[in-house]
Amino acid sequence: MVIIMLMEDRNLTPLDRILAGVDSALRTVNAEPTRAARTNPAAGIEESELTDDEKVHAAGLMRVNHAGEIAAQGLYQGHAAVAWDAEVQAQMEQAADEELDHLAWCEQRLKELDSEPSVLRLFWYAGSFAIGTTSGVLGDKWSLGFIEETERQVSEHLSDHLDRLPENDAKSRAIVAQMRDEEEVHGENAKNAGAAPLPLAVRGLMRGVARIMKSTAYRV
Repeated sequence: MVIIMLMEDRNLTPLDRILAGVDSALRTVNAEPTRAARTNPAAGIEESELTDDEKVHAAGLMRVNHAGEIAAQGLYQGHAAVAWDAEVQAQMEQAADEELDHLAWCEQRLKELDSEPSVLRLFWYAGSFAIGTTSGVLGDKWSLGFIEETERQVSEHLSDHLDRLPENDAKSRAIVAQMRDEEEVHGENAKNAGAAPLPLAVRGLMRGVARIMKSTAYRV
C-alpha cells in the first residue's frame, strides 16, 4: 500500500512523516501498476464499441480523474503527516487507502482505452502534498475543512463527467459513479470530524487550481 507502514508508529516526528510522504510520492507516481484492495466496479462489464473520438474523449476524462486521485493521495498524506490528533491521522490514512483503489481503477481503464496517465502526475502530487502539510500545520479542523471542500468539488466534477462520458461507455461510467459515491462519504466524514468551513476566497482559489489541472490533464 502507498501509505507507509512506518506511519503506524505514532512516535514519529512530523519531519519523519514528511520524509515518508516524499517516499509515498515516488511510489504513487512510479508504481506500475497500482494495486487495488477491492474489486474494480467495472469488472464483468463488457467493453463497448466506441468511436475513435469517443475513445479519446473518455480517455481524457479518465486521465483527469487519475490526476485527481494522484492529487488526493498527496493531500491526504500531507494532512496525515502533520495531523495533531491520532484519530484524525488514522481517518486521513484510511481515506487515502480508499482513494488508492480509485487510482488503480482509473489506471486500469486508461490502459483499456489505450492511453496513459498524465505526464505531470508528480507535479499534481507534490502540489497537493504541500497544500496538505501547510494547511495541516494550522490545525486539524483546517485540514478537515480542506478535505470536506475538496471532496465536495470532486463529487461535482465526477457528476459532470458522468454527463460527459459516452453513454455506451459502461465501464468508465461504473468506475466514476462509485468514485463519486465514496468521495461524498469522505467529505461527510471530514465534516462530522469537525471540519472548519473555509473562507470563500480559499474555496474559489481551489476551484481555479482544479480547473487548471483538469484542462491540462485532459490533454497530457
